[in-house]
Amino acid sequence: MPGRPSTRSSRPSRASSPRKSSARTITSRASTASRISSPRLDIPDEAPWSSVRAPVCAIFAGAQSSNAGHRKLVINLRKIQARCCNPKPSTPDEEDDHTEHTFNVEVGRCVLRFMNVKKSESVGDRVVRFLGLFLKHASEKDAQLLPETAADETLLETPTSRLTSHILSLLLPLLSAKEKTVRFRSTQLISHIINSLDSIDDDLFQLLRVGLLKRIRDKESMVRVQAVLGLGRLAGNETEGDAQELDSDDDDDAGGLMDTLLEALQNDPSADVRRSLLLNLPLTPNTLPYLLERARDQDAATRRTLYSRLLPALGDFRHLSLSMREKLLRWGLRDRDENVRKAAAKLFRERWIEDCAGPRDPGDGAQDKAAPPNFDGLLELLERIDVVNAGVENGIALEAMKEFWEGRPDYREAFVLDDGFWDGLTAESVFMARTFNDFCRRAAGGKLEGLLEEKMPEVTKFAFYLQRYTNTLVDHLKRLAAHEEGVEEDQTVEQEFIVEQLLHMAHTLDYTDEVGRRKMFSLMRETLAIAELPEEVTKLVVEVLRGLCGAEAAGEREFCGVVLEAVAEVHDTILGDEHDQSGTTDDDSFHSARSEVSGDGPAKSKKNKAGSEGVDDEEEGAKAIREIMVNMKCLHIAQCMLENVEGYLQANVHLVTMLNNLVVPAVRSHEAPIRERGLLCLGLCCLLDKTLAEENLTLFLHCFNKGHDALQVYALHILSDILTTHGPALLESEVFEKGKPLYKIFSKALRAEDKPAVQAAACTAVCKLMLGCVIKDEDLLKLLVVAYFDPATASNLGLRQCLSYFLPVYCHSRRENQGRMQRVTVAAIHSLILVSEHVDEEEEMVALSVIASHLVDWTDPRKLVVAASASGSGGAAAAAESIFDEMGRKENKAVNGDVHLDLAGDILERISASNCHKEEKKILASMLSKLYITSNAEGEKKRRALDLARYAVDDGVFADAPSRNALNKLLGALEKVGADVVKEEEEAGTPGVETPGAEDTMRDDDDDAVTVRGEGEGEKTEMASMVDNDEEETMFTKLEEVEEEGMEELEELEELKGEEGDTTTSIQLPKARAGHGGPNSARALGTGAARGDSLLDALLDDEEEDEVELSI
Repeated sequence: MPGRPSTRSSRPSRASSPRKSSARTITSRASTASRISSPRLDIPDEAPWSSVRAPVCAIFAGAQSSNAGHRKLVINLRKIQARCCNPKPSTPDEEDDHTEHTFNVEVGRCVLRFMNVKKSESVGDRVVRFLGLFLKHASEKDAQLLPETAADETLLETPTSRLTSHILSLLLPLLSAKEKTVRFRSTQLISHIINSLDSIDDDLFQLLRVGLLKRIRDKESMVRVQAVLGLGRLAGNETEGDAQELDSDDDDDAGGLMDTLLEALQNDPSADVRRSLLLNLPLTPNTLPYLLERARDQDAATRRTLYSRLLPALGDFRHLSLSMREKLLRWGLRDRDENVRKAAAKLFRERWIEDCAGPRDPGDGAQDKAAPPNFDGLLELLERIDVVNAGVENGIALEAMKEFWEGRPDYREAFVLDDGFWDGLTAESVFMARTFNDFCRRAAGGKLEGLLEEKMPEVTKFAFYLQRYTNTLVDHLKRLAAHEEGVEEDQTVEQEFIVEQLLHMAHTLDYTDEVGRRKMFSLMRETLAIAELPEEVTKLVVEVLRGLCGAEAAGEREFCGVVLEAVAEVHDTILGDEHDQSGTTDDDSFHSARSEVSGDGPAKSKKNKAGSEGVDDEEEGAKAIREIMVNMKCLHIAQCMLENVEGYLQANVHLVTMLNNLVVPAVRSHEAPIRERGLLCLGLCCLLDKTLAEENLTLFLHCFNKGHDALQVYALHILSDILTTHGPALLESEVFEKGKPLYKIFSKALRAEDKPAVQAAACTAVCKLMLGCVIKDEDLLKLLVVAYFDPATASNLGLRQCLSYFLPVYCHSRRENQGRMQRVTVAAIHSLILVSEHVDEEEEMVALSVIASHLVDWTDPRKLVVAASASGSGGAAAAAESIFDEMGRKENKAVNGDVHLDLAGDILERISASNCHKEEKKILASMLSKLYITSNAEGEKKRRALDLARYAVDDGVFADAPSRNALNKLLGALEKVGADVVKEEEEAGTPGVETPGAEDTMRDDDDDAVTVRGEGEGEKTEMASMVDNDEEETMFTKLEEVEEEGMEELEELEELKGEEGDTTTSIQLPKARAGHGGPNSARALGTGAARGDSLLDALLDDEEEDEVELSI
C-alpha cells in the first residue's frame, strides 16, 4: 500500500499550512493548557508568500511591545503602503509583488491573528490602538494628495478607504462568533475604527450599524461596552429613514438606533455599559434628560462620572432649567458616596462659578488654576439656583454654599462686609453673608472666629440693620394687604427672606456685650408683638428671644412671660376695634379667647342677639374669619414657645395660664384649623407634664379614630413623642388598659394601605418606640415584617425606607429583640404566603425564599453587635459573646445559639402540624439549612430541637429531596452539638426532656433494687442491679439476665394480681408511635427483637393502656 504523502516535508512553504500557523496567537508564550482553553478562530486560506509580509509582520510585532513607538511604526507602515500603491518594477522581467491588494491582504492577515487574544492581555489593546492610529494618519495623508477640485465631494475612494473596507469586511462576520473573545476583539476594533475616522461609506455604515446593534444585546458585558462605543458615534449620523430601511423582522433594529441606546442607558445591568453610553452619546435636547438622570444611577462610579466629566463638558450650566439645576445639586451633594459628593461640590465651586463670572483672560495664567474671586458672579450663581426657595431650612443651597466656602479660601479672604453691603441687602447677598457666618462659626477648632470678628459688625449695629429690614417687611405686608399699587408679592417674599436670614445670623451672635444684648432683646420683644409678622419669622424671633433670656430656670420663666405678653398684644391688635366698641378692657382681652373660640357662652349670645340688628351676613363672615386668624396667630406663637421650653409645666405659672386660657378652649373649638393647632399645643404641654399626658391620652386616641388623615398623623406623632418622653410607665397604668388601645391604634394605622401618609407615620412611630424599648408587642413587630414585604406597600417609599433601616438595627442591637423576631418568624412567613396567593399580575412581590433568608439573617446571633450585659441577658456564656480588645475591636467568642435553636424548634413544630401545606413546608425547610447551630446553648433547647428533628425525620414530613436534605443536615448538626447533652444525661441519670423514660424500682426485704430507665433514641436501655451497701461500686448485669428475671417477675405478677396488701410500683411507659424513633420506641430500648425483648414486649403489648402496674 503506498504511503501517505507527507505534508511536513513542505514546511518551508508557509502558505501550504495555513491552519497550523493560524493556531498561534500574537504572543509566543502560550502553554499547552492555554492553547487548549483558548478560543478557536477559523482563518481562511492565506495568499502565497510575498515580500510585503515580512515587514508588515515585523511592524505589527513591534506594535505589541509598547505604545511609545507607535508613531514611528505608523510612519514605516505608511511608507510600505505608499510603495504598494505606486509599484515600480526594477526590470521588465522581474515582477514586483508590492501591490495595494497584497498590502491589504497582509494587514488583514495580521488583524485576524489577534482576534483570539483575551481581554486580560494588553497586547491586543496595543494592536487596536496602533491600527486606529495608522488608519487615521493614512486618511490624513490621502486627503492631502487629493486635488483641490475634489474638496467639495463628500467621500472619495482612496487606498486607505479601501483598506478600511477590507478590514471591516473581515471583522463583520466575526461579530457573531461563538467565542466571546473573538466577539470582543472584533467589536473593539470596529468601534475603534469608527471613532478614528471622519467619514465612512454609506453601505458599510448600514452594515456596521446592524452588526453592532446585535452586539448590544450580547450576554457578555465587555462586548456590549465596545458595541456602545461604536454606536455612540453612529447615533449622531442617524437619519429618520435609517430605521425604516432595515429589515422590520429584526427586533434589535425595529426601534431605531437612538431609542435602543437610550433603553440600554436606562436598563442595562452592567454599570460599565451605562457609563460608556453616558460618555459617548451625543448631547442633544432629546438625550440630555436621559443623561442627567444618571445622577440617580445605582453605581457610584457612574454618578461620579456624570459630575466630574459629563457636566463640565456640557458647557454653560445656565442652559439647564432651574429645576434640573436644583435636582443635580441636591442629588450630588446628598449622595451616599463621598466621591460623588466631592465631584458635585467641585463642579459647583469651580465650574459653575466660572460660567457666571464670565470668560477668563488667556493672559491671566494657566487655565487649570481657579479664577480670581468675583462676587458679582457668585451673586449671579445664587440667583441661578433660586436661593429664595432653595435657601430655606434643609434646602440644597445651604449645603452648596458650605462646600463653596470650604473649597474656596480665596473667596473667604476677599469677602467684605462693610456698611455699603448691609445698606443694600438682597436675597442673594444676605444669604451669602448668612452662610459665611455659619461656616466660620462651625469651623473645627474655632480657627475662623477671628476672621469672622473682623468682618461682622457689632451686635448693636446689627440690631439696627435688623430693625430697619423688619420695618420694611411689615410695611410691604400692610400695603400688600391693602392692595396698593406698586407692591408686588415677589418683593414681599424677598424682604421676608432677608429678615429670616438676618434672624438666623442673630441666633449665632455673641451677646457678652450687655448693651447689644439689651438692644436685641427689646427689638425681639417688639417684633414678636407685630400682628402681621409671618409664621416663619415669628418662629425665628421666638428662638432668638429664647437664647437671649438664658438657659436657666429663671430665664425660661422670663421667656414665657415675654411671649405671653406678646400673645395678648397680638390678640388686642387684631380685634382692637371690636373690643373698643363693645367696651372690653385690656385685662380680659387675653381671656376673651375662650368665649370667642367656643361660641357657646351666654354673654356672647346676648351680645350677638342685641347687636344682630343692622349687621349683614358679610360682616358676620368677616368677623368669623378675623376671629379664626386671631386664634391661629396666638396659637402659633404659643406653639413656638412650647417648642423652646424644657421645664416642668406646673412649676411655671405662665405655662399654666396659657394652657387654661388658650390651649384648652382651642381644643374645644368647632373650627377645624383651630382645633388641630390646639391639639398640637396640648401635645407639647403633655411633654412637660406626665400627669397631663396620662389624662389626655384618651383624647389623642379619639382624635385618631374620628379625625381625617392629617389629624390622624398629628395624633400619631403626639402619642409617639409622649411615650418617648415619659417612657413605658404610661402603658402600664390600669386606666390605659396596659396599652391595649394604643396597640390597637397602631395596628389599625399599619393596615391602612389606602392612607399612605398615615401608614408611614404609624410605621415611623412604632419603629422609634420599639428601638427605645417602650413598646415590646410582638404582634406589632409581625405587622411591620409583613408590611415590609407586602407588595401593597411598594409605592409607600417612606414606609419601606424606614423599615429597611429599622428591622436589621432592631434585631442586631439587643438579644431580646432577636428573641421577639424569632417568635414571630414562623407566623410572619405564614402571613406572607397568604399574601403571595392573592398578588395581582401587575404587582411584584419579593420571592419567599429571599424573605426567609432575611428573617434568618435578622435572627443570626453572630451579628449581635451590643454586649450581652447591655441587652440584659444573663449567664457566663451570654456574657462572653461580646468581648472588645484593647483597640476597641469586637471579638465574637462563644456565640450563644439559643435564638436559632428556638427558631428551629418553631419551624419543626409548624411543619409537623396538619394544616401546614406543601409550599409553606418548602420555605420553612429552606430556612433549616441556614440556621447557626452551636454547642453554646441551653441543654433544654438542644434536647427539644433534637427530639423534634428526630420525629420529623421518622415521620417523613417532607416529600421533596431538597427539604429532606435540609432536615437531615439540621439533624446532623443537632446530634453533633447534642452529644454532650446525652453524655451528661448518662452521667447524671436524668431522662431526656419531653420524652420521659420508664423507671421501675422493685425493692425487697434485702433493699436490693432493679431500675429500668428509658434513655434517648439510639441509647441502649440499661437495667442495673445494685449490690449490698458494703460494696463501693455498682455492677451492671447483662441484658439477657435481666430479661430472664423480668420474665419470672411477670409470671409472679400474673399470680399475685389482685391480692391486697401487696406493694405496687408503677412503670409508666408512653405508648410508642408508629414510625416514631423516639426514646420510648422498641428500637430505642435495648438491642431490639433479635434478642427477644420479652419484658418490654409484654409491657407494651396492651396498646390501649398508658401504664402497667407491677405488684411485687
